Amino acid sequence: MDEHIVILVIALIVLFYGYISKGLSRLNISGPMVFTGLGLLLSPLGLGITQVEVDAEFVTIVAELALVLVLFSDAALLDLSLLRRSWHIPARLLFIGLPITVVLGTFVAGYFFPELPHTSLLLLALLLTPTDAALGKAVVSDPKVPKHIRSSINVESGLNDGIIFPILLTVVALIMSGLSEAQDHQWISYVGQQIVFGALVGGLVGFIGAKLLNKANAAKLAESSYQNLIPIALAILGFYLAETLSGNGFIAAFFAGLYAGNTSEAAREHIEDFAESEGELLVLVSFFIFGLAFAPMTLAYVTVDVLLYALLSLTVLRMLPVMVSLLGAKLDLSTMAFIAWFGPRGIASILYVLIVVHEMGSMEGLETVYAVVAVTVLMSIVAHGLSAQPLANWYSQRQKSASSE
Repeated sequence: MDEHIVILVIALIVLFYGYISKGLSRLNISGPMVFTGLGLLLSPLGLGITQVEVDAEFVTIVAELALVLVLFSDAALLDLSLLRRSWHIPARLLFIGLPITVVLGTFVAGYFFPELPHTSLLLLALLLTPTDAALGKAVVSDPKVPKHIRSSINVESGLNDGIIFPILLTVVALIMSGLSEAQDHQWISYVGQQIVFGALVGGLVGFIGAKLLNKANAAKLAESSYQNLIPIALAILGFYLAETLSGNGFIAAFFAGLYAGNTSEAAREHIEDFAESEGELLVLVSFFIFGLAFAPMTLAYVTVDVLLYALLSLTVLRMLPVMVSLLGAKLDLSTMAFIAWFGPRGIASILYVLIVVHEMGSMEGLETVYAVVAVTVLMSIVAHGLSAQPLANWYSQRQKSASSE
C-alpha cells in the first residue's frame, strides 16, 4: 500500500467532484454515490490502480474523525427549543424502534445464517441498526420538509450510533473471549455509564466552549477567520475527554454540538460553515475508502442470502419497528412511512465494522457479517441517495395538500 498515492487520488477526486457537483445533484446523484463508486473503480474490483488494507490505522482514524465531526455539526444545527416541544418522536424511535430493530434483525439473521453463533448474529444486527442522515441530506436540509420531522430524523441518526456503540463493544469482547452470552449484568452498567458520562462530558464541553466564544467575541479577542477551527477542536475535545472519563465519545460529540450550537449563535454559524466544507470532505473521503478498501474485501462472501438480508435490512427490518414505535404518535401514514424509509446505513456502520476488524485482527469467522454490512451500505448509498430529493418533494406536497383540505 502506498498512502501517498491514495492521498493524491483523493485530491484529484475532490477536484473532479467539486467541478461537477451541482450538475450531479440535479440528477439526484449524491457525493457518497460518486466517492464510493470511484473507490470501487480504482480498487482491485475495477482498475486495480491502488489498494488499501482495511485494518490500516489511518483508515480507522479517517472514518472515526468523520463520524465525530458529522455528529457534532448535525447536532449543533438542531433547534433545542423545537426539540423540547417535539421530543416524543425521537424518543419513540430511540427507545422503542431501536430495540425492536436489533431484536428483529438478530432473529431474521438466524434464519438466513443458521451457521453463525448467536453473538455473531447480534453483532450483525448492531452493525446495521445505526442510521446516517448524511446519505439523505436533502431530507434533513430541505426547508419544505416540516422542521420537527427533519429534527426527529437528525436526532435519531445522531444518538442511535452512540447508544449502539457500547453494546457493540461488549458483544465483540464476548466473541473474542469465546463466550456465547454475558455471565453477569456488568455490561448493562457499562452501557449506562458510556451513555450518561458521554452526554454529560459532551454537554459541558459544548456549553463551556460556546460561552467562552461569546465572551471572546464580546471582548473582540477572537479573529473571525480562526473561529471556523473552534468546531473541530470542540468536537475532538468532547470525544477524547469522554473516552478518557469512561464515557462514549460519539454521544459526547453529539451533545457537545447540541449545546454549542444552542448556546452561541456565532458558534452555530461557524459550525454550519464548517459542516458544508471540511466536514463534508471527511465524510466523502470515508465513503471513498469504503469503496476502495472494505467492499472489495467482502466480494467473495456475497451470496443470495446476503443480498436478501441486506434488502430486508433497508426495508422491513428498519421500517416495521419504526412504524410500530410511532403508533399513537398522532402522525399520518405518509409521515410514518417517510421517517421509516429514511434510515440509511453509512458512516456509523462503516466505522463500526472497521473497529470490529481492527479489534478482531482478521476476518476469520465473520466473513458473512462483513459481506452483509458492505452490501447493505452499498444498497443504501444508491437507494437513499436517489430517493432523498424526490421523496422530500413528494412528502412536502402531500403535507401541503393535506393542510389545505
